[in-house]
Amino acid sequence: MKRVINFMGIRHAAFAVTLLLTLASLASLAVKGLNLGLDFTGGALIELSYQQPVELSSVRGQLEKAGYGDALVQSFGATTDVLVRLQGEDPQLGSKVAEALRQAGGDNPVIVKRVEYVGPAVGEELRDQGGLGMLLALGGILVYVAFRFQWKFGLGAVLSLFHDVILTLGVFSFFQLPFDLTVLAAVLAIIGYSLNDTIVVFDRIRENLRLLRKTGLIENINISTSQTLLRTMATSISTLLAILALMLFGGEPLWGFSLALFIGVMAGTYSSVYIANITLIWLKLTREDLIPPVVETEADQRP
Repeated sequence: MKRVINFMGIRHAAFAVTLLLTLASLASLAVKGLNLGLDFTGGALIELSYQQPVELSSVRGQLEKAGYGDALVQSFGATTDVLVRLQGEDPQLGSKVAEALRQAGGDNPVIVKRVEYVGPAVGEELRDQGGLGMLLALGGILVYVAFRFQWKFGLGAVLSLFHDVILTLGVFSFFQLPFDLTVLAAVLAIIGYSLNDTIVVFDRIRENLRLLRKTGLIENINISTSQTLLRTMATSISTLLAILALMLFGGEPLWGFSLALFIGVMAGTYSSVYIANITLIWLKLTREDLIPPVVETEADQRP
């Protein structure tokens, strides 16, 4: 047998770190909350096209002079295209901002390609539907894992996913990073990624429970995690490299999305070992838990 790493030897320290980070994330969410983006709060979105390449700093300066200093300015494709996002409840806000930029264009004329307004009611509906979708995803995963493995595995998987989501949201809350629909999509993707990693480890634990009959649960988890370690590291590293490239070259519009994925993949790799597996130890998983219940049938008494 290959070298077995004693992952569970530091499970108490790992649990302390997990508890500390989770409580800190929950405290930040309770005190600071999320810096909800335009998609959830409502406001204006203006797409601009300049005749010549333009510096974002100059556009921000023009907006500050016009009284819109809290606007978010992003590059949008080419160096001549700019996207402006601004929170507010005035349906004419986008048109006013576009007119102010048009007048301040000077030697570099600007063309307004698109002006959109998202009302607060629509933003609130998107926020509620996004949260409901996340809860339904977690509930569906609990049912799936409990059906495929056993309810103890299902609970471990959901606690692991809950940790990944809370930690990601906590980072965005603590640093007050904009939270919009792209970040919400990344959080939902994190749930799927983390579950895949956890399922691989669970599948090996279940298999070894049947093969290694004289091995205790903690040793079984160490063996199973060691056997899947290369696969886990290869998947995580390759995924992180792709996300890192997206962070470096994807531009500002994809920064929040890629950052959420980066945090989630790191947290998912950790939680599949030190949350999902520790939950199985707490619940005292045994080989008998995997034996399907015997269905008693009445004997046919007819002659």
